[in-house]
Amino acid sequence: MRRSLSAGVAALVLAATPAPAPALGQAIGRGFELERAGRYADAAGMYLTTLHADPANLPALLGLERVLPVLNRLPELLPLVQRARQRAPDSGMLRGLELRVYADLNEPDSLEAAARRWAEATPRSDAPYREWALALADHRAYDESRRVLMLGRRALGGGAATLAIELAELEQRSGNWEGAAREWGNAVAAAPDLLPNASGQLADAPAPQRERVAGVLTAGAAPRTRRLAAELLLAWGQPAQGWTLFEQTLVADPRSAETASALRRYADLAGAVATPGGHRVRGLALSRWADLVPSPLAERARAEAVHELLDGGDRAAARVALERLAGDSLAPADAQAMAAAALLEVLIADGQLDAAERRLEAGAGLLGGDDREALQLALAGARVARGELDRAAAVLGNDSSVAAIAQRGWIALYRGDLAGAIAAFRAAGPFAGGRTAATERTTMVALVMAVNGDSSPALGAALLALARRDSAGAIVALRRVAAGLDREGGRPEVLLLAGQVAARLGGELQDATATALFDEIVRTGGSGATPPTAELEWARLLVRQGRPAEAVQRLEHLILTYPSSAVVPEARRDLERARGTIPRS
Repeated sequence: MRRSLSAGVAALVLAATPAPAPALGQAIGRGFELERAGRYADAAGMYLTTLHADPANLPALLGLERVLPVLNRLPELLPLVQRARQRAPDSGMLRGLELRVYADLNEPDSLEAAARRWAEATPRSDAPYREWALALADHRAYDESRRVLMLGRRALGGGAATLAIELAELEQRSGNWEGAAREWGNAVAAAPDLLPNASGQLADAPAPQRERVAGVLTAGAAPRTRRLAAELLLAWGQPAQGWTLFEQTLVADPRSAETASALRRYADLAGAVATPGGHRVRGLALSRWADLVPSPLAERARAEAVHELLDGGDRAAARVALERLAGDSLAPADAQAMAAAALLEVLIADGQLDAAERRLEAGAGLLGGDDREALQLALAGARVARGELDRAAAVLGNDSSVAAIAQRGWIALYRGDLAGAIAAFRAAGPFAGGRTAATERTTMVALVMAVNGDSSPALGAALLALARRDSAGAIVALRRVAAGLDREGGRPEVLLLAGQVAARLGGELQDATATALFDEIVRTGGSGATPPTAELEWARLLVRQGRPAEAVQRLEHLILTYPSSAVVPEARRDLERARGTIPRS
């Protein structure tokens, strides 16, 4: 470690101290160039020439420290260092160089004597012990290095923080990660600015040792030490555990500048954890940080926290942040509007529909027209999903947008008003709600038009059960409706829907139900579009059941029996997949 630093140290010293003369500086520069070129003997000659003129020239001595070992001439360096020490007895860098040379020459007694002389000359400095220990550690004498550092800690009387960084790095080099964690904890407890360095060092702990490292830090009473553990847990992919630990450290001094800085740092670290847990923790940290900073930082932080919390799936915490932002008179109007809209989305998603409806009415002036319409539609859809059709219609009010007209069509359908549903779906056209929504409406129009009559409360109730995700109940209700219809009055179409729902639901019982329904349609459905569609669905069910040979028979029958059907191209692709000609998607 010391060898790699000496070139940098030499460069710093050369830049920081004026050269005795231009020629001397040029000689040092030429020595560096020769050294980089691998001409070590020539570089040594340049450095020796410099020392002849200036015996205490530190860059030249550091240069020799690098090149003489390569040339197997290290013993030549010791008398040069000793002479330089006589010229500059108070130079800490020369004393450190002397220790390293004794260590490199394997002269432990001389190393200790020189280090103790330095310590006696500077009784309040930790440099003698640090350089002594590092010189030993560079030669893997870890036990001796640890002894020296503990000796320095006792001699200096500064407590557990004294030489803690050096001890932490030593323990890490020797593979003692628990010891490294303990010493980094000591260092961070005394100096919070060391937290990033400590966190970066301990993050490299091997996975099998991480739990013990966190345990050592968590056992400490100092909040800074526990924050270090929280950062490590976050870095190791445990954001929830990390936040729980971090949050406990905020109690002691909840509003200090250090706490605010720690929260901001933790939020930034969580931003690198691209998981729902990471997003949630970042949102929680930003929410707490927003309480400690002035406007407009606070409002921006809360707005960002909301997005993070929603991405993290914590709608409860997002709702709290939104309520504060929406009610903050200092927040800009656009931020308040965004918060109000987002809060309503959260309330609707959480099923708090009455609260959402009250807020929607109270915030009518704050929300933009598009936001209000979108929220009304979402709230109406949520009411429909509960079977509250009258309240869903009331939410839509006088909204004349095509999306609202489409929603009224669904409400009419679920009430059994088939004629009203068809009229509304046609009025909404193909653009309301996107392609998927338009396809669903087209499918429903085809189903309803196949059923004779302008109304069918039983069919509406069955479809409402399906909308409310009661698939099993919807299948029973649809079969009951189909039982009252004839082949030309919508029976095949209703049975097809029941079979499709059963096939999607899966399971042995529902697969058997779907098979029976598809079989009935194929046998009795006539020449319309429903029988080939039923046979295609039947074949797909057989493939899912691991019966490709039977699926091939069904698909071949479909293609030969209904050659002009619109589903034939799909059937041909499925046939190739069932045969194994093309991969299954």
